[in-house]
Amino acid sequence: MARTRPQPAPEDVFPDPRIDDLVPAAALPLGEVEVVGDHLGPHAAGLPGVVVGSHTAQVVMCRPGRLAFRVPEQAVTGLVEVRSPDGVSNAVPLRVARELSSGLHPVTNPAVSRSGMVYATISGPRGKQTPVSVVRVSPDGRGTPFVTGILNATGLAFSPEGDLFVTSRAEGNVYRVDGAGESTLYSEGMGVATGAVFDPDGNLFVGDRSGTIFKIDPQRRIFVYATLEPSVSAYHLAVDGEGTLFVTGPTLCSNDAIWAIDTHGNARPWYRGLGRPQGLALARDGDVYVAACLHGRRGLVRVTPQGEASLVLSGNNLAGVAFSPLGTTILATGDAVYDVDLGVEGLTLF
Repeated sequence: MARTRPQPAPEDVFPDPRIDDLVPAAALPLGEVEVVGDHLGPHAAGLPGVVVGSHTAQVVMCRPGRLAFRVPEQAVTGLVEVRSPDGVSNAVPLRVARELSSGLHPVTNPAVSRSGMVYATISGPRGKQTPVSVVRVSPDGRGTPFVTGILNATGLAFSPEGDLFVTSRAEGNVYRVDGAGESTLYSEGMGVATGAVFDPDGNLFVGDRSGTIFKIDPQRRIFVYATLEPSVSAYHLAVDGEGTLFVTGPTLCSNDAIWAIDTHGNARPWYRGLGRPQGLALARDGDVYVAACLHGRRGLVRVTPQGEASLVLSGNNLAGVAFSPLGTTILATGDAVYDVDLGVEGLTLF
């Protein structure tokens, strides 16, 4: 007589895992991403598995409705699945930043030319000269030495004419660099010169992390434009179409601000609530993107003009951000530059 296989009791049958959302939906390699959904585990057999493309991710937290995983170092943009003994979830896309060049030392924003070439520093310890000051990286990831001889190259900014300017935090100098990578002294006496940015009128703003924002007009006249509390690392600058200067400068406080400085040099906290905010860039729609910590999570934070902040990319050790005219977002960590398509159009002033 044929024997039938016992069927599991109803209470032993579990629905397949379901992914409703990834928070955030983009990450650097080794960044942490949360899965929001249902039936995510844990199970009697242990933690579920998470796969990013063809790579297995490390699960760092698991509850039925939420799961957190670390993006594998080798992962690329692809689909995320949660796998358990009961089944496999739906697949949801995750954008993973692509490394363009490593062996660098950016400490502020990278700079991107009109042709999409990325410029990043090898800044080095204070007072120590590095063999190469600035590296030029092509969109396909080919890095070549571009500038030498600038001590502790820090801030990078393109002028309306297309020249690259570089600050030296050790010397307090600003250098202009021509297309061949040759540098000449442009201005001096900028204190601990860190971030730099040009407005459309050709005024150069330089942040002295000891507490001063300098303005250098096209005739090279120097003005004290505004004063802020000193930063423990650097000032980072961006400017909008109305001439408002946005500044971050991490302090020892865990509730730091993005400052807005009007054309008369008056400063106000534009948004407060960030941990160690560093490089920032402006989008065409008025949003500000800043490398910072938000609610204990580190990465790229978007802040709207209405003061709504959200983490749009997860990643550690971010130092700066810039938008490329090729449509990608360029990210700088303490030792590398990456690109990722976040669907953001950067603000173009000139």
